[in-house]
Amino acid sequence: MDKLAYLKGLLDGQDVDKNSKDGKVLYAICDAIEALVKRNEELEDRVAELEELCDILDEDLGDLEETLLDDEDGEEGSCRFEDLYDEEDDEQYETVCPTCGKCILLDERTLEEGETVCPNCGEELEFDFDEREIEALTADLPTEE
Repeated sequence: MDKLAYLKGLLDGQDVDKNSKDGKVLYAICDAIEALVKRNEELEDRVAELEELCDILDEDLGDLEETLLDDEDGEEGSCRFEDLYDEEDDEQYETVCPTCGKCILLDERTLEEGETVCPNCGEELEFDFDEREIEALTADLPTEE
């Protein structure tokens, strides 16, 4: 911003007429530079905020990794992906959101909870299936042997 103030001072010191062809161009350039400087300052502030947020998330992720990867004896590496992933939850059901009309996937846990939020439009969806309806829906699915 200091260099911009210097440029404006030079223009004023040179008695450049703001209404002349050259003066209009030079003052317009200064105005454009000033707008760019302000925008750059805003972006620098946002980047600083994002860096701070990333540091916080990195710390939280480190804590989560420690929790997941340490067993009771303090040995690292005891948790495996297979331990976290339950194959019974692998089955998914496809449906269409009545609000946005886009396809969404529901797992059995979500069906049991009876509600979810559409990932496309954010609409809260509620559903209620009794055991007979679920059995009828899954009757046509191939069984694993």
